[in-house]
Amino acid sequence: MIDAPMDIEYLSKIRNIGIVAHIDAGKTTVTERILFYTGKIHRMGEVHEGSTQMDWMPQERERGITISAAATTVEWKDCRINIIDTPGHVDFTMEVERSLKVLDGAVIVFCGVGGVEPQSETVWHQADRYHVPRLAFVNKLDRVGADFYRVMAMMDEKFSMKPLALQLPIGSEDDFRGVVDVIEGKAYVWTGDELGATIEEVPVPKELVPEVKKYHDLLVDTLTHHDEHLLTKYMNGEPLTPADVHSALRKATLGLKVVPVLCGSAFRNKGIQKILDAVIDYLPSPSEVLPIKGVNPKTNLEETRANDPRGNFSALVFKIATDPHRGFLAYIRVYSGKVKSGDTVLVVPLMEKVRIAKLLIMHANDKEEVEMLKAGEIGGAVGLKEVRTGYTLTNFQHPIAFEPMTFPDPVVNLAIEPKSKADETKLGGALQALAIEDPTFKVKVDPETSQTILSGMGELHLEILVDRLGREFGLDCHVGKPQVSYRETITASASAEGRFVRQSGGRGHFAVVEIKIEPSAKGNTILNEIKEGVIPKQFMPSVKRGLEKSFESGVLGGYPITNVLVRIVDGAFHEVDSSDIDFEVAAEMAFKDAFAHASPEFLEPIMDLEIVTPEAYLGAIISDLISRRGRVLHMEQVKGHKIITAQIPLSTTFGYTTSLRSLTQGRALNSMQFAHYEIIPEEEKQKAFPFLVNGT
Repeated sequence: MIDAPMDIEYLSKIRNIGIVAHIDAGKTTVTERILFYTGKIHRMGEVHEGSTQMDWMPQERERGITISAAATTVEWKDCRINIIDTPGHVDFTMEVERSLKVLDGAVIVFCGVGGVEPQSETVWHQADRYHVPRLAFVNKLDRVGADFYRVMAMMDEKFSMKPLALQLPIGSEDDFRGVVDVIEGKAYVWTGDELGATIEEVPVPKELVPEVKKYHDLLVDTLTHHDEHLLTKYMNGEPLTPADVHSALRKATLGLKVVPVLCGSAFRNKGIQKILDAVIDYLPSPSEVLPIKGVNPKTNLEETRANDPRGNFSALVFKIATDPHRGFLAYIRVYSGKVKSGDTVLVVPLMEKVRIAKLLIMHANDKEEVEMLKAGEIGGAVGLKEVRTGYTLTNFQHPIAFEPMTFPDPVVNLAIEPKSKADETKLGGALQALAIEDPTFKVKVDPETSQTILSGMGELHLEILVDRLGREFGLDCHVGKPQVSYRETITASASAEGRFVRQSGGRGHFAVVEIKIEPSAKGNTILNEIKEGVIPKQFMPSVKRGLEKSFESGVLGGYPITNVLVRIVDGAFHEVDSSDIDFEVAAEMAFKDAFAHASPEFLEPIMDLEIVTPEAYLGAIISDLISRRGRVLHMEQVKGHKIITAQIPLSTTFGYTTSLRSLTQGRALNSMQFAHYEIIPEEEKQKAFPFLVNGT
C-alpha cells in the first residue's frame, strides 16, 4: 500500500477512473490487462472463457457480459488507481450512471471495427452530465475491418469535445504490431511472447511520416486555443518541447476541451501500459476536482466540501450490494475528511446516527479490511443496514447532504409466483433484497390480479434478476407476462329497480332502491336525488356502500367499473323489516340490472409515449407504432433528433423497449406513463376476450 500522510499531498497520487464502453467493445478485457500489468493478478482471465476477475457473477461469466459495476485498486508508477469496470449493455446503464457520479475520470473504449456505437454515445453523454474528463482507447485494431482513422472521424463528428490522437497504429488487422507516439515522434512495436510487456523503439515507418506530422500539427494547433503559454511559444517561432505539449494537453483534458486518443488491442495485450501512463498524465487527482456541492440538512443552505482529508467527514453511497456473510455492503466515495472502522456517522436523509462496523477495499468480489478511508478514496462500509443508494454519510456536527441520485422508471414488467406455498414469504424477502441493491428494479403486488409484478429496465435485466432468485435464494418460480388490468364502463343511460323482499315468518327483509345510471368522464359518482322520507337517512350509507361494492366487479368480465354516474331517484322501506344489509343488497341488485342494460363495454389502459430518435429511424418507428394501434399526436425537431409524442394501448407495449432498440440500433429512447382508459375496438375485443360470444 502507498504511504498516505495526513495532508493533501497524497491526493495527487490518486486517480479514480471508470472503464466504460458499448457492449463487447472490450472494456473488461482492458481492465483484466491492467490488473496483470500492475501486478494485481498473475494470470489474465478471458471473457470468452468466463475466467475474468471483474466479471465474477455466474450470470456474467456465462453470458460473457458485465452486469454489475465492479471496483478494484491497482498501483502504477507510485500512484494508486481506483478502477470501476462498468456494464456496456443498455439494460444496466444505471450502473454506469451511478459510477460516473463518484469518479474523477474515465477511459472510454471504442471498438476499432464498430467505432462509435449506440451505447458509446450514451456513456459519453453520461460523462458529459457529470463533467468527467476522459481518455479514449480504440481497441481491437487487430480485427478484420478495424480502422483507427474511421473511428477518429466518427468521434469528431458525434462529440463536441475534440479527439486528439496521441498514437497512430503501425499496421492493421493481422499486421497490427505497434504504434507511433505523435508527441514524441517515436515508434514502438511489441516483440516476443511476453504478453505485450516487451516494447521496442524503432524508426517511424516512412509511410507514416506524413500522417504523424499531420496529427502532430493538429494536436498543437488545437492546444494553442486552450493554453496561452503554448500559443506564445508557437507564435514566436520557439521550439515546442514534448513537456510543453503534455502540459497543455493535461490542461485541456481537465477543462473538458479535448479527449486524448490511444490505440491498441487489449486481447493481444498491446497498448495497455500506455493507457496507464495516460491515466496518470492526463486525468485528474481528487485534489484537482472542484469541491462538491451539497445542502446543510439543518439549515437548508448550500455548502461545499473540498476533496481534503483535513476537512469534516462526508461520503456518498453510490451502490449497495448483498454480502452473504456481512449483510448489505455500501460502496462509498469519501469526499472530505476521513472515517475509521467503529466510527459513528450521520446518515442523511434518515438523520440517524449509525456505527460503521468495518471498512473495506474492494477487488471485484474479494475484500480487504482497512482501518481508515480518506478523502479521495473509494471503498466499502459494513453495518449500515438502513442505508440506500444515494444517501450521504457525514459528520453529525457539521452535516451535509449531497445531491441524491435519480433513477429512471422501469419500462418492462413481468409476473412471477413461487412454485410452492412455502416459498411465498421467502420470495418477498429475496425481492426486497434485490430491490435495495438495484434502484431501477421495482416490485409490486397488483391488487386486482394478486400477481407479484417485477419491473425493470429491459428483458435481460429481469431475466438476470429471476436467475439470481434461483441461484442465490434457491427460489424456483413461475414467470410470465403480467395481465393487463382492463376496466368496464357504460355507453348509454339506463334505469333499474332493486327489490330485496323476503318473508319467511317473523321479521323479514324489505328494501327497494331505484337508480338511473349514465356515462361520466370523471370516474364514478353517486348522487342522492330521492325525496326526503322515501328512504330513511340512516339507510343511505348502506345504499352507497352497495353501489360502491358494485363498482368493484362488472358484468362482462368481472373487471372494475369506471366512469359511471349513479343517481338514486326513489325507493321504499318497511318500518319493521328493513335493515342496513337489505338496502346494501337492493342497491347492488339495482346497479347490476341497470349496468347490463346500459350498453356496457370494455376499456383498455392507454399510455402516453414519448420517443426520442435520430431522424433516420422515423419511418420504421411510425410503422411499428401503427401496427401496435398507436397514434402519433405530435412530432418535434431537436438538433437532428425527432421527439415523437404518441398514445398506445398498454397491451401492445410488452417487449416494446426491446423492439425499439432493435429498430434503431439502440439509439432511440422512450418513456411511458398512464394516460387514460378507452373503449377497446370491436375486432380487438374478440382477441382479448375470447370467452365472449358474438362480442357480448
